[in-house]
This record gives sequence, structure tokens and C-alpha cells, in this order.
Amino acid sequence: MAKNPKRPRDPNQLAKSIVGIAVGDEENVKPTPSNADRRKGGLKGGKARAKALTAKQRKEIAEKAAKSRWNKH
Repeated sequence: MAKNPKRPRDPNQLAKSIVGIAVGDEENVKPTPSNADRRKGGLKGGKARAKALTAKQRKEIAEKAAKSRWNKH
């Protein structure tokens, strides 16, 4: 998949590009995200991890976190 060039930062070149799109000389194609551009984790990570752990494992992790929080000086 060929990447579309970014719009120019220079105001004059940007204006020319916009006019070219309006007139039909240039195409205004929004690139579709590739697999590399998509989110791989983050928002779903904690839920997936909690689902994979047993209740005993979750309790041990929670106790360790609580001890760590309360032992700070």
C-alpha cells in the first residue's frame, strides 16, 4: 500500500494543494490505516489479563499491590 504524502506545511503550497483538490487536478484520498497503525493493546490489556487469571491469582496480585502502596515512606 502506497502512503499518501502529507499535506504541505507551507501556506502557499497548501493553498495550491487545496485548489488542486477543488478543481480536480489532485485527489483527496484519506489513507486507510495499515496493521502497523492500529492500536495493539492498552485499552483492552487489563481486561484481557484479568479474564485470563484465576480468582486466587488476582487476589495475590491485589494484595501485593496494596502492600506496596502502604509500605511507601
